[in-house]
Amino acid sequence: MEKLVEAFALHAASQNDAVRQGDAKTANKHAKKVNETFDKLCAHGNAGRDALAALFLHPRMDVRVKAAAFLLRHRTDESKAVLNEAAQGQDLVAFAASEALKRWAEGTWALDPGYG
Repeated sequence: MEKLVEAFALHAASQNDAVRQGDAKTANKHAKKVNETFDKLCAHGNAGRDALAALFLHPRMDVRVKAAAFLLRHRTDESKAVLNEAAQGQDLVAFAASEALKRWAEGTWALDPGYG
């Protein structure tokens, strides 16, 4: 599972780098890989989700936010703490964090529909 977590982090970072560079095609390719990797982790059940939580300590805030957004249902308090911290900023990562929190509060968040 460690390799899957590393792949998630790599693709999350690459997706955000591509967005910053205005390269939507590359960003979408990495977004697809993020989702595929998350699905592979979820195939391991809660152990896979727990493994992804290691990214809450990743050096890049955008990677922490991506992991937290995907883990809101499984690790609600920890995820919200990561997202609230990130949402204090003024950049795209802050916006993504605040949007994830907003969707969660509205009850429309659905990144892990197979949970439970």
